[in-house]
Amino acid sequence: MIRFNNDYNRSAHPAVLRALADTAGDSFAGYGTDSWCERAAEAIRRHLDCPQAAVHFLVGGTQVNFTAIAAALRPYQSPVCAHTGHIHAHETGAVEHTGHKILTVPGRDGKLTAAQVAELGEGYRRSPIREHVTQPKLVYISFPTEYGTVYSLAELTALRQVCDEYGMYLYVDGARMGYGLAASDVTLADLARLADMFTIGGTKCGALFGEALVVSDPALQTDLRSYIKQNGGMLAKGWLLGLQFAALFEDGLYFHICRRAVEQAQRLKAAFAARGVPLYLDSPTNQQFVVLTRAQCAALAGKYTFERDHDVDEEHVCARFCTSWATRPEEIDALLEDISRL
Repeated sequence: MIRFNNDYNRSAHPAVLRALADTAGDSFAGYGTDSWCERAAEAIRRHLDCPQAAVHFLVGGTQVNFTAIAAALRPYQSPVCAHTGHIHAHETGAVEHTGHKILTVPGRDGKLTAAQVAELGEGYRRSPIREHVTQPKLVYISFPTEYGTVYSLAELTALRQVCDEYGMYLYVDGARMGYGLAASDVTLADLARLADMFTIGGTKCGALFGEALVVSDPALQTDLRSYIKQNGGMLAKGWLLGLQFAALFEDGLYFHICRRAVEQAQRLKAAFAARGVPLYLDSPTNQQFVVLTRAQCAALAGKYTFERDHDVDEEHVCARFCTSWATRPEEIDALLEDISRL
C-alpha cells in the first residue's frame, strides 16, 4: 500500500538521521540546556527578526498545545477556536483537562475570522454577569488549518488587531507550519510579530519527532520551563530535539522539503480536477480534500491508504490525500495514473 493518509508515516529526513548518528557517542547537558538546543534556537531566531523570542523544544503537538495554553491562562479564562480546531476536535479534551473550557465558533474552511473574535470579546466586555462565565483570553488558530487552508497576512493582521482591542493572546498551532509557509504570503518573521506564541512543527515536517514553541511575548516567557516540566514536556535528553531542528533549519532544509510536498499535492489537485472529481474545498497546501463516489473510493483504496474524512451524502465521500516531505515522485506518478482511470 502507498500511504497518503498523513504526513508522518516515515521516520525522518536523512539529514536528521545523520545528525543523530554522528553524535551518538557524544555527551550533552540535559533538559534542553545543551549546545544543540541553543544552536537550533538561534537558527530559528534568524528567521524571526525577534531576538528576544524564547524557543523551547517539546516532543509532540498535543503536549505543546496544552502546555502553552495552560501557561498563558488563568483558571477562569478560555481559549477560542474554530469548531474544527485541533485542540477541540482531536486532542481528547487535553486543554479541558488542564481546567480551561474551550469556546468554539463555526469555522469556514477551518478558519475563524476577526469579526467572530470581536463578537466574543464584545459580548464578554458588555456582559452583566462576567463572573459567571469564562473570559475569552486566547485565540487559537492552526496554520495551516485542519482542512489545509491558510490565513493570509491580512487575516492574521486583523486577528492581531482584535486581540489587542480585547486583551487577548494570539496562539498559532504550526504542526504543519512548513507546508503553510510554502503556500502563503506569511513568513516566520510575520508570525513572530503578530502572534504571542506559535509552534513550528517537526513531527510532520521532516523530524523524527518534536515541535518548537516560539514565545514572542516576554510576559509569557516567565516560568515557562516550569510549566513544561510539570506537564511532562521536558525531555531529559533534550539535545535529541535540538539536533533535529538544527539539521532542518541551519541550511533551510525545512522550507525546501515542505515546499516540495506542497508542489506534489498541487499535482494531485490538478489531476482530480482534470478527471472531473470535485474538490471539497480549495486547499493550497499538502492536504487535498476531494469528493469521491463510493465506487471511486473503493477503486483507489485497493492500492492507496488515504483518509475518509466524512460522508458527503449516500453516494459520496470526502477523502483526504496528504503528501509529505517524504512523498516520492514515483508514488505521485502512480496515483496520478490511477486517478486518470477513475
